Amino acid sequence: MKKLTILFALALGFLATVNVSAQGKYGADSAACIKYLSFYQDYIKQGNLEAADPAWQQAIQLCPPTASQNMLLDGMKILRKKINKFRSNPIRKEVLVDSLMMLHEMRISTYPKYVVTAKINKAMDMITYAAKGEEQEVFNVLGDAMETAKGKTAVVIPVRYMNYANDLYKAGTMSAEEVMAAYNKAYSTAELIEKAKPSQAITDAKKDIENLLMISGVASCENLVEMFTPRFEANPTDRYMLGNLISMFSASNCLDEDLFMLAVEEMHKMESSHNSAYLLYKLYSQRNLADKAIAYMEEAIALCGDTLVNQAADYCLELGTYCFKSAGEDAKAVEAAKKAAELNPENAGRAYLLAGTIWGSQKCHGNDIETRAPYWVAVDYLTKAKNADENLAAEATNLINQYRKYFPLKSEAFMFDLLDGATYTVSCNGLREATKVRTQD
Repeated sequence: MKKLTILFALALGFLATVNVSAQGKYGADSAACIKYLSFYQDYIKQGNLEAADPAWQQAIQLCPPTASQNMLLDGMKILRKKINKFRSNPIRKEVLVDSLMMLHEMRISTYPKYVVTAKINKAMDMITYAAKGEEQEVFNVLGDAMETAKGKTAVVIPVRYMNYANDLYKAGTMSAEEVMAAYNKAYSTAELIEKAKPSQAITDAKKDIENLLMISGVASCENLVEMFTPRFEANPTDRYMLGNLISMFSASNCLDEDLFMLAVEEMHKMESSHNSAYLLYKLYSQRNLADKAIAYMEEAIALCGDTLVNQAADYCLELGTYCFKSAGEDAKAVEAAKKAAELNPENAGRAYLLAGTIWGSQKCHGNDIETRAPYWVAVDYLTKAKNADENLAAEATNLINQYRKYFPLKSEAFMFDLLDGATYTVSCNGLREATKVRTQD
């Protein structure tokens, strides 16, 4: 916004550039100054800003800013009303807005005792009346207001400050580093406001500031770690901070960061749920820390309780798959698969297919029967899978045909006093299951 010039002064009908070095509080013509102050104030008391305008213009021309702070404040009211009146006239509106900003500057420089309120008010008017293309100037004014007012800043100012930072970044006039700096300034100001006077409004404002950072697209994992590490170290049990950390890291796909995992663990300690336990399972499984991954998945299953049976069944099936494919825990894998089928019959086909595949993969030590017996159990489960889910029939049948090739001959079974249909308990690699003897014809 441009400083008032003589052109603006003429357009407004008063001289805004006053002689502040004039003699006395009321200037060189103190009598005239006092007269017009009294005239316009009578109308102000009646609430008639339009009628007060001509006399106020005379007062602002004759009186220095030191004459009355109310002269500046009342002038702001008059100008705001005129700005709204001429909002469809961009040229006239620009002149009036510039004049309003000049009054703010007069108040800031003349009445330092009220500089906090003065800068906040200027910032609020900038937000309300700034024209397109003045984003940088508004951003600067808001930043200056926050630096001065600190915890007394109006709640909306840090939010709009971050909003303008985003706009400038999109316009290509602000760097990603500057946006991050703007975020830090806005958020720290919001925290000062909250400390001075907690409210739902400032809580919501902090969320808005964080959302604006995420929308900006500049929040890299490195930036987030740098931003949240001191907060986490200062108070690792702060629920609000942990929730925001988890949300922002998740939105930025920074799930591999150690800080994210630490935050999830802290939140899980305070608010244990199957969701948080499952997330920790995922995080530890991605880090190939099988023991902790399995422990958290087992906790997730337990936390489902009696009300989330189907969810627990899905977790069991996933746990079985992980134990088999990634953890080398075949016994746990079969146990989890069996539980998945038990909890939700809709999972039975996939669960039995998994159990059959696990048994069919076992390499067992012992005699000719002991090394082949696992295939009997594998076929048992695969037959159950085929019967439970027709969509798996082809896959299960293919595996059954493969495993049957390894059944012992009748003569081989006879050597161990075994006949078709006899009960046989298979024990191998921690797995144990009762089955029936079967031989090749």
